[in-house]
Amino acid sequence: MSATLAPPAPGFFTRAAIFARACVTGPLNIAITLACVALLVWLVPPLLRWAVLDATWSGTAAQCREAGGACWAFVREKFWFSIFGLYPYEERWRPATMIVILVAMVLASCQRRFWNRWLMLAWAVAAPAMLLLMAGGVLGLTPVATRQWGGLTITGIIAVYGLALGYPLAILLALGRRSDLTLVRWFSTAIIECVRGVPLISLLFMAAIMLPLFLPEGVTLDRLARVLVAYTLFTAAYMAEVVRGGLQAMPRGQYEAADALGLSYGKKMRLVILPQALAITIPSQVNTFIGLFKDTTLVVVIGVFDFFTTLRAALGDPNWLGFPTEAYVFAAGVYFVLCFAMSRYSQRLETTFRPGQR
Repeated sequence: MSATLAPPAPGFFTRAAIFARACVTGPLNIAITLACVALLVWLVPPLLRWAVLDATWSGTAAQCREAGGACWAFVREKFWFSIFGLYPYEERWRPATMIVILVAMVLASCQRRFWNRWLMLAWAVAAPAMLLLMAGGVLGLTPVATRQWGGLTITGIIAVYGLALGYPLAILLALGRRSDLTLVRWFSTAIIECVRGVPLISLLFMAAIMLPLFLPEGVTLDRLARVLVAYTLFTAAYMAEVVRGGLQAMPRGQYEAADALGLSYGKKMRLVILPQALAITIPSQVNTFIGLFKDTTLVVVIGVFDFFTTLRAALGDPNWLGFPTEAYVFAAGVYFVLCFAMSRYSQRLETTFRPGQR
């Protein structure tokens, strides 16, 4: 049986010519094009003058005020503080190493050829090793309390660990909500509805205030660990509904075909149903991931300084007062790059797992 090959995608210049032709086809398109050009002419020159031509790239706050443009010197001065927060200066090699390991593990996890048990084993070793590297107290490393962790480092820890722990829990909750066992179904539904029914801020407050009350006397839980518990539950509840939507979208024939092959429930879900259900919900999953990633800024309510909060704290430096725009533009740029990378990767996955694709 011969396979039908899809036509090659048009090149850049071909797409550009098609777009240019569409912009001048018809009165409405011409009017919209002229309006967009006028808007760009009005906005771009002053923005370019402020951000580039009159900007100060290095120097002092006084030089920035004298130049009148953007003070990127402030971002340069506070860059490492926004990455590491209050982590001791002489020990910053540890969070730097942790970030390198974390990025390497995430990039490896994005490659399909590494999707096997060895990747899971690598995460099982790397995840606690990175936390031990940050916390210290072993192998001669100086102990550093989590209250000194901050910046982009803490944002990466909360986002990656929370999403990694919440995703398998979300699958279990989605399967439990569709289970034929009444008790399992009610329990899964209760968890999902209770967690989804309150804002993340309330979960963080409960994790900070209420969770220690349920622990045995004399047992304490670190503040960052409490944040991860709340964030993981929140992630699992939202992702569970996305996964459940994929399970419900599966044709009845897929379930019947798996049953006809004599597959057990576990093999049916692992080999037939879940791969297809997760593939068709990739856009919804990534959309939820992006929203949850940006929600890491809310951890400041219980005293954890993430990337955005660290930048806001840097604005309080009396030597660098008056440059909030530059800080917020820098923060927005970092969040945009990370979210855009997730979006592009999701498009790649959609193409790879497109129905009918080998």
